[in-house]
Amino acid sequence: MAALALAFFVTALLYASVGFGGGSTYTALLALAEVDYRLLPLLSLACNLVVVTGSSVRFGRAGVTPWRGAILLTGLAAPAAFIGGLTPIGEAGFLALLGGSLVFTALSMLLPVAGGDPSRPTRFARSMPLVAVPLGYLAGLVGIGGGIFLAPLLHLVRWNDARAIAATASLFILVNSLFGLAGQVVKNGSGRLGAAVELGLPLLVAVAVAGQVGSLLALKYLPQRWIRWGTAALTAWVGGRLLLNL
Repeated sequence: MAALALAFFVTALLYASVGFGGGSTYTALLALAEVDYRLLPLLSLACNLVVVTGSSVRFGRAGVTPWRGAILLTGLAAPAAFIGGLTPIGEAGFLALLGGSLVFTALSMLLPVAGGDPSRPTRFARSMPLVAVPLGYLAGLVGIGGGIFLAPLLHLVRWNDARAIAATASLFILVNSLFGLAGQVVKNGSGRLGAAVELGLPLLVAVAVAGQVGSLLALKYLPQRWIRWGTAALTAWVGGRLLLNL
């Protein structure tokens, strides 16, 4: 458990530094540790909530959250996240989908952070609500927040400036994690939630501390490019290992 808590700490530190929760990598680390796969989304979504709640509050207080657009995207995704949490899935399919999601995540993190002048969005910017629903469903199904997929797309279509996109992704992850967790609890029962919390309490403490440290590093010390590359490398390695173990 000590080694797993350390891995969660490093993951949360890296992901919080770039404005994400880390749910996809938490799930993969638990799978590699051979934890019951039915507990994985419960633990990962709970860790997501711990990491991104603080950042969402900070963005809101700073006045950088574009509430109208962020609420539209999040409102469309949330019911899909709940349905994803309710959806039964076998272990092999779950791990294959998770591994593929991680590899795609790593690639998405290598995309440019900004896509040009945000005051001149591309013609695809208005279609972003269409991607919110499938991302929400994926979030609930495999225990991720979905913001790590949403943010690169928003940058590519110049949906808004970088800080507004980070704030939107943070809110997206927070709400999707909450609704996805609710769906998982309904599907698996409160007893399994209790087992997940009992097993994962040290992990929740680790990500809570790391989330604050990661935010501090991002603000004061480390270049964002280095953090993103490090996070992408970790994510690709974990996702690749999952796929190779199938």
